[in-house]
This record gives sequence, C-alpha cells and structure tokens, in this order.
Amino acid sequence: MISYNDLNTYLRRRFGRKVYKIPINGGFTCPNRDGTLGTGGCIFCSGYGSGDFAPDAGLSVSEQIRRGIEAVAAKMPEGMPGVTRGAYIAYFQAFTNTYAPAERLRKLYSEAIEHPDIVAISIATRPDCLPEDVLDLLGEMNRIKPVWVELGLQTIHSRSAEYIRRRYDLAVYDRAVWELGKRGLETITHVILGIPGETREEMLETVKYVGSSRVQGIKLQLLHVIEGTDLAADYRAGKFECMTMDEYIDLIADCLKILPPDIVIHRMTGDGARKTLVAPLWSADKKRVLNALKKKLTETKG
Repeated sequence: MISYNDLNTYLRRRFGRKVYKIPINGGFTCPNRDGTLGTGGCIFCSGYGSGDFAPDAGLSVSEQIRRGIEAVAAKMPEGMPGVTRGAYIAYFQAFTNTYAPAERLRKLYSEAIEHPDIVAISIATRPDCLPEDVLDLLGEMNRIKPVWVELGLQTIHSRSAEYIRRRYDLAVYDRAVWELGKRGLETITHVILGIPGETREEMLETVKYVGSSRVQGIKLQLLHVIEGTDLAADYRAGKFECMTMDEYIDLIADCLKILPPDIVIHRMTGDGARKTLVAPLWSADKKRVLNALKKKLTETKG
C-alpha cells in the first residue's frame, strides 16, 4: 500500500475538526492577461482564471464567506449535525491573488482573516507576483492566522513552460519559495500532469523537484481541456491526446512514491465545470476516479 499525507487527515490533526475551503473572488486579474506579460493568459486558463466555482467579485469578502458556509451546510446529508463553527479556509482562488497594491490586499485579506469562522487563508498566485511589500504583508497576516500561498508552477521544463505561456523562469519559482519560507509562510505548489509533449519521466521530474524544494504541500492536477481556451483549439486540431484514466492513476501512484512523506497532498485530480469540460471526459466523474485511485494505492507496494 502507498501511504501519503492526505489533506483531510492533516486538517483534522491541525485544527481538530473537519475543515472546508470556501472560494473567494477578490476581483483580481493577471499580468498574463492585462498586457503586462500577455493578453491571452496561460493556454489552459479559462475566462474565470481557475475560479470557475468562485462567487461574484462584487460581493464583499464577508458576504462571500457567509454564502460559502451556507453552501457547505446545504451539501450535508439529511440528519447529519450542522457544520462546526470556525471550520473554514478562505481560498482566494480566481486569477492572481497577490496582483494588486499591498493596501488593497491588506483590506481583502484582513476581512477574511478576522472572520471568526475562518481558521486560515489560502492565496493562489504566480511566483512572479510577490514583491517585497506583499511578501511582508503575507508574513504579517500569518502572525494572526495561518496563511498558505499556492504557487502555479505546473512544470519545471522550459519547453513546456513556453507552450503553456507561463512567462516566468524556474528561478523565479525557487526565489518565491525561499522568500515565503523565510517569512514562515506555508507554500503549496500546483503541478499539471499531462501537458502536451511532456513524457511520463518529465512529469515525474517536476514532481520530484517540487518535493525537494521544501514546500509544505502539492496539488497534482490532471490537465483539463476547457472550452474557450487555446488549449481546446489545439486539442480539436489533433495536436495532442489526453491521458486515459488508467494512465493517470498509474502516474499518481508513482508521484506519491517519490514525494517526501511529510508533504501534504492537497489534490490528486480535479473537477472542472462539466459544462465547459472538453476533455478528458472521464475526469468529470470525480467519485469514480477517486475510488479507482484508492484501489490502486491500496494494491500497490510503497
């Protein structure tokens, strides 16, 4: 059996209860969209900036949290006790959530971190959008409640980075991890498995690199082809094929084998919006995928 440090167990151990993530939309954009670096965004990124399930940015952070708590409660099976107070992480998810002046960020982060039901905040961003004043602000917030910073690395390979239009070098990621660690912040790295042109060995090289970069968590994300993206155009043009479910599950098993045992696995697949998912369609059945993963990990020697 392959054992790993799964997120739910980690959260229960750390906070003493089941903890839920609430997506927050801070109304950000991205330097890869506003013309600073480019206008089209990364090749896989939808018009929602990976925040397909995020609420309306016009709502206050407090209102988004309130609605998020209600949404979690609505999903509870009938007869189950209500969700415990103080059991939520505010997840600034859509686009690049440090890409704004520090004072604007302070207002948004503070509103989340001061909410009595929020135990931590998680901030998704690009490694090249962490100037000194923002890093110091994150360190300040981290002294109030835990702050996690999620970095969209996706791959260590320059050829792949150019194809997905990431527009920063690997050294920028390394520097960001070092600066965040220096301030006591926890870092979670996003990796995409299945980038067109990458071999299985190259994907594992990326995962191994992240495991050695002293981050606290990793998200292993299956490549999703989303309607309206340039990636979808390449897929329909027959320029690449997506992994099968069996290929992906085998790959995840090998990823877990090479990662340090203490790194928290925040994600092993993904669940993009069904209405915009072009491929692979098998990934839309998340329950089936997770059950197959569990079976594979149970039967495989660590």
